[in-house]
Amino acid sequence: MTEDNHSWTTEFILIGFSNHPELRTILFLVFLTIYLITMVGNLGLVALIFTEPRLHTPMYIFLGNLALMDSCCSSAITPKMLQNFFSKDRVISLYECMAQFYFLCFAETADSFLLAAMAYDRYVAICNPLQYHTMMSKKLCLQKTTGAYIAGNMHPMIHTGFLFRLAFCRFNQINHFFCDLIPLFRLSCVDPSINQLMVFIFGASVTIFTITIIIISYLFILFTIFTMRSNKGRGKALSTCASHFLSVSIFYGSLFFMYIGPNSRNEGDKDIPVAIFYTLVIPLLNPFIYSLRNKEVINVTKKIMKIS
Repeated sequence: MTEDNHSWTTEFILIGFSNHPELRTILFLVFLTIYLITMVGNLGLVALIFTEPRLHTPMYIFLGNLALMDSCCSSAITPKMLQNFFSKDRVISLYECMAQFYFLCFAETADSFLLAAMAYDRYVAICNPLQYHTMMSKKLCLQKTTGAYIAGNMHPMIHTGFLFRLAFCRFNQINHFFCDLIPLFRLSCVDPSINQLMVFIFGASVTIFTITIIIISYLFILFTIFTMRSNKGRGKALSTCASHFLSVSIFYGSLFFMYIGPNSRNEGDKDIPVAIFYTLVIPLLNPFIYSLRNKEVINVTKKIMKIS
């Protein structure tokens, strides 16, 4: 076929879970349940922090924005995935594909910067408690939150913009349940090397920058904890960081296996379980990780339930 006779593709078929039609109803119910719990948990946490003056502190402001981004991440993928369980064609247009990737990348990038901001907040609270209100002022908290949203917006804009240089004329089936860059690169008739380079440069920059802040913050935190004389003080400090450290470990661990690990280049469906965990399960877990071990959130929730 000559270049003039190419039939350019503007629609894609998301294969997703169509290879297991016998599990269609069960998977639909499972993912619908996950989505509903995710939205109730995260948006409920946002509402709780917004309406309760006692929770208007930097730590909870960051947590509320993290919950909002988790809701965005889940909503970028799940509705289309649920629709495709009972759709005959499972078609998604190129622009819908770009929009899905944009909102997913926006949420995940903002999450990275918010987790870094939360690590710095814990560092100040444990290592410099007397200067906490000075070092973590409302102005700085607003700047860090705004910076997370700006970075979250700029990162996918760069990759979405570079997608316009690609042309798709090959097999139009994406062996995934959502639109990600790597499957799109495989379908391109134009060499995606520049796009891959941009993904590496900006993806690595965001990851290295945020994880460096987190690691440095925790090194100072651990040093301070081990120099404490009081066992009660150590326990309180460790308890304060436990939820955040668990969330960071799950987030970056799944990110590694999805994009860097040995299965990250699979063209089949072997990376789908990791993608499910990264895009759907983590947003489900975060509100419970931060709420169940947080006495203030539990007390405010009990207070609201008594009033109602």
